[in-house]
Amino acid sequence: MTKTIGIDIGSLNTKAVILGDDGILGIAAGPTGDNVEADARKVLDSALSQTHLNLDNLPVVATGTGAKLVSFSPAQKSVNTCLARGIHYLYPSVRMVIDMGAESTTVVKVNPRGKLEDWANHDKCASGTGLFLQQMAKLMKMSLEEMSELSLTAKSRADITNTCAVFAESEVISHVHRVPPTPMPDIAAGIYYSVVSRVIALCKRIGIEREIAVTGGVSLIDGIIHSLESELGFEVLRPEFPQSVAALGAAIIAKENAEKSQK
Repeated sequence: MTKTIGIDIGSLNTKAVILGDDGILGIAAGPTGDNVEADARKVLDSALSQTHLNLDNLPVVATGTGAKLVSFSPAQKSVNTCLARGIHYLYPSVRMVIDMGAESTTVVKVNPRGKLEDWANHDKCASGTGLFLQQMAKLMKMSLEEMSELSLTAKSRADITNTCAVFAESEVISHVHRVPPTPMPDIAAGIYYSVVSRVIALCKRIGIEREIAVTGGVSLIDGIIHSLESELGFEVLRPEFPQSVAALGAAIIAKENAEKSQK
């Protein structure tokens, strides 16, 4: 039986998946700090503790922004490739992945064999990412969870049209201080629509495909998913562990590599 490790080292969080022939054996996540290797090892140890395995002789593939900083992983793969493989494992019918992370949003097109076909992303500006939404929630003096719940009660949505995070903040502040002020649910819905409109533009750049799955930390926000599905006109799929799909894909690639070497 082949057992492998996939590890995804993102700018804010590190995720690890232990994969066996019958599925996922262990899964863990934790913050990415200044010592990337030590943090990655801590998360990996947490995933390994759910199994009877240790790191010795287990094939490892790393992905993410810090992949090259991990000495215990001799192999690295791009996040987009890993997302395609991971989502195909979970949902073979999916042809597009929307990955919404802390600092970037990426849309990946997947072919019927689970291979990366095309992709588009924007990471030049914080607007539309997890960090942007954290800042918006802070501006509105509420948690991300509270903002999400509030948005679902909106009767309308405020115009938040600026694509720059700094100017978007100014728009939100102006809505709060208007006389009368824009209702808070409408502001929350407007913020989510501003994010989703940029996501839809990315999808259109490479051609919208059904089925669509969402991954990344931002996909855990129900208000974002509601807005996204409203704009697309159909439901999207959200895995149980949406932040760990790239790590799963890395483990799948490690498994394929190991099996090739055994032939």
